[in-house]
Amino acid sequence: MLLTLLCCLFVGCAADDPDNVSCRACHARIEHASPAHPSCVGCHGGNGRARSKDAAHRTMFSPRNPSAPGAWEKSCGTCHPYQLGRVRSTLMQTNAGMIKNIQLTWEGTDGRRYGTGGEEVFDPAGKPQRLVGVAELDNTAGELYRKFCSLCHIGIENDVAYGVGHGAGCAACHYPRNERSEYRGDDLTMKWRAPAANSHRLEPLPGNDACFRCHNRSGRIALSYLGLYDGNSGQVPSRNGFPGPLMTSGGRNVTRIPPDIHYTRGMDCIDCHTSRDIMGDGYAYENLYHQVEIRCEDCHGSGTELPRWREIVRENEEPVRESRQYRQQMRPGMKMIVTASGRPYANVFYRDGKVRLLGKRSGRLFTCKVITGTPAHTIAGHGRLECYTCHSRTVVQCYGCHTTYDKSRIGHDFIKGMDTPGAFSETEDYRMLYPFPLALNQRGKVAPVTPGCQTFVTVVEADGTVSKSGYVTTFKGKRQLRFAPFYGHNTGARAIGCGECHGNPAFLGFGQHVVAGRSITGTLLCPKNEEKPLDGFQTMAAGRVQAFSAVTREHSRPLNEREVKRVMAANLCIVCHRQAADPIYRKELDYRALEDALHRRLLDGSHPPVAR
Repeated sequence: MLLTLLCCLFVGCAADDPDNVSCRACHARIEHASPAHPSCVGCHGGNGRARSKDAAHRTMFSPRNPSAPGAWEKSCGTCHPYQLGRVRSTLMQTNAGMIKNIQLTWEGTDGRRYGTGGEEVFDPAGKPQRLVGVAELDNTAGELYRKFCSLCHIGIENDVAYGVGHGAGCAACHYPRNERSEYRGDDLTMKWRAPAANSHRLEPLPGNDACFRCHNRSGRIALSYLGLYDGNSGQVPSRNGFPGPLMTSGGRNVTRIPPDIHYTRGMDCIDCHTSRDIMGDGYAYENLYHQVEIRCEDCHGSGTELPRWREIVRENEEPVRESRQYRQQMRPGMKMIVTASGRPYANVFYRDGKVRLLGKRSGRLFTCKVITGTPAHTIAGHGRLECYTCHSRTVVQCYGCHTTYDKSRIGHDFIKGMDTPGAFSETEDYRMLYPFPLALNQRGKVAPVTPGCQTFVTVVEADGTVSKSGYVTTFKGKRQLRFAPFYGHNTGARAIGCGECHGNPAFLGFGQHVVAGRSITGTLLCPKNEEKPLDGFQTMAAGRVQAFSAVTREHSRPLNEREVKRVMAANLCIVCHRQAADPIYRKELDYRALEDALHRRLLDGSHPPVAR
């Protein structure tokens, strides 16, 4: 009777459910997970009618987090089998792409596909496949992933990193944590305990802070999107002897840069990214660019094609189901914008002849500017450019990443859950944001690239001897560093100036340089090979271009000699014809026009040039 009375005094998980009685006796003020989750026992397991704590907890699915992979078949998966089937295969769970790329850097691949826990998945062709558990990858690549990279894997809990902790499984996104991973809700039994979610209230639509938990390292896309930068400063005091102005995980000092325009306008990460981008679509991909289905052209169109759309015709279609949590639900008859893979967005649609985007969390309605047919986007020869090639403000580039694997020290293996010999440490030589090099990406488009990963490997054996020093792995049959196509998530409304991109060889992969006649010489030289610049991947000598680093991903490569010379030659016209609307840019440039009478007078100074 006393337990029932206590339960009726407080709000939270359903007090009138007899299966919750003993749970509410200790957790009387626990927050309601959501109206759709009224039963404590339904999610957590256990015995909600028991008279003691031990008896109540004995059959719980998991002591603290029922959404962890070890329990999610019994908990979340019983009501959400469709979502669980997708998450089990998503790259956020398998980390297959990350593991593969680490292998390429350290030992090279061995022909097997690895995942975090030996997942049973379907490949993109629909064939069943078992990923080999990364615990079986018995080399330095496996050690690096398990001890250094795996904390961003949603399958395990990150309770050791300040500011970026997250739970395992579904809780990684749907039960966000604060900077100390402390419970700060109203339940007095759990108050201030750690590690735990900030609240027991489920977040059906994760905010940017959930994305930041993992995407603040490596490519730093969360930092760039929010307008933050952690490079080239370390702990160097910036004012009054203190590092600053802001700090983030790992004791990193971050400064402010212009944020992405989408963030400035008030958009969240999930407003652009579909649930299939994040939770997967049920198939296991090898790299992230295969799983992400969205492109800028989906909402903004291309120079020649308008955004595509598909009408909702049934009440059970994905946009209708997913938008139940939004401020506005999608309905049959609405014209939904489709992604590059042909699937409809759940929050982007045509209305009144315009492309509208609904903020999933905010409920705000945004109008997407369509650029089809505009002069700046119909320049001849620019059809091969990704939108973010011109519109990226910055691209994080980390040069000279030095990783040391010291077998004489002890490191924690987060996948195996134990300490083992071997610890990793990293330093970097140089970091920059702009200018950023361009190359052909996996789609055959000109796009930004970043060192990926430009790693120099040092291995210290258990007896203290150095078995590898500054070692660079073999890639595509050569001992070479690598660059990778990359979208930095720091987009601006204004594009890079034509003269700036065409006139600065750093954009073409030459790094910091000096130009002398028909030669371009790098000035930031690699200490391991002074003939090769550290921050570039090609050189020019007597007009001949030679690439010395690889660009990863299938079909990717540096611009070749003919392409480099065509880019530079455009400066002959850009100096006078500065506007994209100029008629000469509607077709391929005719450099023979420089020999006609008008241009000869302009070039010899007898007639003042007029900028168009």
